[in-house]
Parts: sequence; structure tokens; C-alpha cells
Amino acid sequence: MRAFIIMTCCLLALFLPVLIAAAPAYVRILPQDCQEIYRSGVNRSGVYTIYPSDTTPVEVYCEMGCAEDSSPGWTVIQRRIDGSVNFYRRWNQYRNGFGNKSGEYWLGLENLYMMTHNKLYELKVDLEDFDGLTASALYTTFSVGPEMNGYVLQVGGFVEKGAGDALSYHSGQRFSTFDNEQNPYGCATLYLGGFWYYACHTANPNGLYLGRLDGTYFAIGNVWYQWRGYYYGLKSITMKIRPVS
Repeated sequence: MRAFIIMTCCLLALFLPVLIAAAPAYVRILPQDCQEIYRSGVNRSGVYTIYPSDTTPVEVYCEMGCAEDSSPGWTVIQRRIDGSVNFYRRWNQYRNGFGNKSGEYWLGLENLYMMTHNKLYELKVDLEDFDGLTASALYTTFSVGPEMNGYVLQVGGFVEKGAGDALSYHSGQRFSTFDNEQNPYGCATLYLGGFWYYACHTANPNGLYLGRLDGTYFAIGNVWYQWRGYYYGLKSITMKIRPVS
């Protein structure tokens, strides 16, 4: 028996390095989010490739930090800046993602699920109006469930940064689009967007880009009620996530 144990240990010592070297490279080197890219030595904001599901490449815009961030490396999951991309889209497009990673885009619900079921993430929402005023909201927990359950949003731990809390109202809700309403009120159709509507919203970041038509249309624009109300479509909204330290 002792001789068998010694022989087994010798064989393991001989072949273990070979087995490790033969393991898929993506297990060790492919980044899942922008913070991993930042930690690899990249410190310039821009479009980079991540791998939310380990093997499938996805382009994202990475914000590699600013003075207030103790741990840079935000992965932008949604951005509206000029109205150049139509966000009134079908379920499959919200599932898979759409838009221009250098401009306006939505990362995709499936990518969000793949990312947030592997790590704990926080969410920051940056807002800007047409007078140059800015505000933010931070949520210390953020996750999206699987498609089979409707991509349910879980968000919490609100930290006030000037914008007010418009997102906690949506926590626990399924995602809805006009061709797949998962709320009983038809909110995606009524308010011309795709989001985690409840009855119906206090935030509609994927609503119509209204430009300066504030005071004209109620709640159908890219609004954040707690900051500028239901009639004011914002100049820019950016939603971004990073792993919790």
C-alpha cells in the first residue's frame, strides 16, 4: 500500500503541470468586466472587449476612473447622450444588446445576468440636464436574474449623490418591452421604452430622447423623476457597474 501511495504521488507530481498548462486559457486571462481590464494595467477610458460568459466576446465602453473613485474600472451598461439610437425596441434586442459602444447603447440583459450572477456588483447612475447640471445615484447592490424568471432586477443600498432614489421602486420587477409586457399595466407600450417597470415607473432611462422638449410630454421621455420630474427628458443618462470591493 505504501508503495502504491508513493507511486501515485509521483505520477501526480509529474503530470499536474501538464494538466494545468492544458486548461482553457480563458479561465485565467479573459476579463469579465472593465475593472479586470483596469487591473491588467489599462487606465484609459474607451471601448474594450470583455467576456461575460467566459468564451463569448462583448464590446463595452469602460470608464477607467475619476478622482472620486477609489477603485476605477466601471463597465457602462447603458448610455444615452444625443438621441442617435432608438431605444423603443423588441425583447430580443434588449436581451442581446444594441447600439454603438462609442455612443449610445444597451449592453444586453443576458450579458448583465452572466456578469452579476458570478460577482457582487454596485451600480452608479450619472445624470446631466441641458443646463449642464449633473447628479448621480449609487446603489451598493445590483443584479439581474435569468431570462426564465424575466430578468428580475435586484437593486439596493442607495447612496445619495444628488439625483434622488428613482430606482428602488423598480427592484424586484421583471423587464418589459412592448412585445413582451411582464407587468399588468402595459408600461413599456404606454411609456415608450424597455425597463423594469412596476406600475409604472419613477425612472425611464430607455424612454424617448426628448431633447429640450421639457414640459410637453408626461413620463415618456428619458426621465429620472426624483431629480427633474416626469416632464424633463435628460441630456444624458449613463448606467455603469463594477464589482464590489
